[in-house]
Amino acid sequence: MKQATTPLWQRKELLPMDDYEFQQWAELLAVRTGIHLPVKRKTFLLTSLNIRMRELDINSYRQYFEYLIAGRRGAIEWEILIDRLTVHETRFFRDENALQMIREVFLPNLLKTQNPLNINVWSVGCATGEEPYSLAMLLDYELSQKGREYYLSIMATDISAASLATARKGIFHENRLKNMPESYRRMYCQDVDSTHCEVSAALRQRICFSRLNLLDLDKAKIGQMDIIFCQNVLIYFKREQRLKFLNLLAGHLQPGGVLVLGAGEITDWHFPGIKMMDFPGILAFQNTASTGSKK
Repeated sequence: MKQATTPLWQRKELLPMDDYEFQQWAELLAVRTGIHLPVKRKTFLLTSLNIRMRELDINSYRQYFEYLIAGRRGAIEWEILIDRLTVHETRFFRDENALQMIREVFLPNLLKTQNPLNINVWSVGCATGEEPYSLAMLLDYELSQKGREYYLSIMATDISAASLATARKGIFHENRLKNMPESYRRMYCQDVDSTHCEVSAALRQRICFSRLNLLDLDKAKIGQMDIIFCQNVLIYFKREQRLKFLNLLAGHLQPGGVLVLGAGEITDWHFPGIKMMDFPGILAFQNTASTGSKK
């Protein structure tokens, strides 16, 4: 049997990049997305750029930089590159502790205050959609089991148009489903082939996938939310930018609403009326204003 060989472009050494060039690329990324790229992430940048440049048969960072910033063609290429530079490693039911908090703390409190229920959810940095689909499954399953009348609306946003396109299709490899409870899989997924399944149309219709650059967060027309998940998104930004984003997100929390972050993404953040939740294994905050009775 002939032994498989590694493609030549994968075995080539990375083109060298001097400090000035790196600063140019880091500034371009910061200006267009707000993402902070420290020097320790230089190899990651070079790897991503080199792969894409070889696909385009471009031989220098300067040539590719000029290609990116030139007109409509550059705008299309930027969409492709930003998809390469943002990490999309995710899976269904990735953070069981956070979902357990929704199940055991948030929902019981919500059930006391509303009839019928009206739940608005926002998944920030949703990547290819596993997080918002997981939330939709959890909420639909728990509320259906309790026989409650409810309306569920989920907004899922990301900067990557390619990731959002994948999310809207709702078709995933079985490797992404390893943490999904079997009862959920039976209810909400249908097999497409031996290795892929599709999220049910009824569940997909509950989620609106939209493109959002967090730099435009203060201009986005977004309503008040009962649940906001913003996990492993803030790590890309400097502390000052993180605090700004958090303040904006907190302003979108309903009374009693919860904001769930990735562990270790922020320390010493304070916002009027927002209190850190005491639940093991997660970093989450709650709007402590009285919920009253929503109509």
